[in-house]
Amino acid sequence: MIPIEIGPLFIIAIPIACIAWTVTHEEIFSEFRKYCQNKFESNGKLLKRKFFYIFTCEYCFSFYVTALFLIITKYKLLFADWRGYLISGLALIWVANLYMNLFFFIRIDIKKKGTDVKIEEKDLNIENPTSLKKIKPD
Repeated sequence: MIPIEIGPLFIIAIPIACIAWTVTHEEIFSEFRKYCQNKFESNGKLLKRKFFYIFTCEYCFSFYVTALFLIITKYKLLFADWRGYLISGLALIWVANLYMNLFFFIRIDIKKKGTDVKIEEKDLNIENPTSLKKIKPD
């Protein structure tokens, strides 16, 4: 029998994945990520390097986003005490990272198809160069 708490697992993981992916991959945070990457690579202290690395890795960052969501939602899985938080936290991280990997593969597939179309268009224009010429009035 599947516990009733399993539904929220897949719902709460969506915003976790969204936030983790956006911060670690999307253009809006690119300057922040570059700053963190530079600090991570140039800092000699282990703790500071690890702190800045968190913002460049979606898996690592999802742990912290999940912790925030557990505080906000008080979501527990299977147990009513601290074990419920531990299990739900790890399950949320796993599902959120599953969502991010699916999104990554879909995005790569879309980019690949777009590139294939551009290559085909280029090949068609090379095979039929007259289609590139503009008709000029006399």
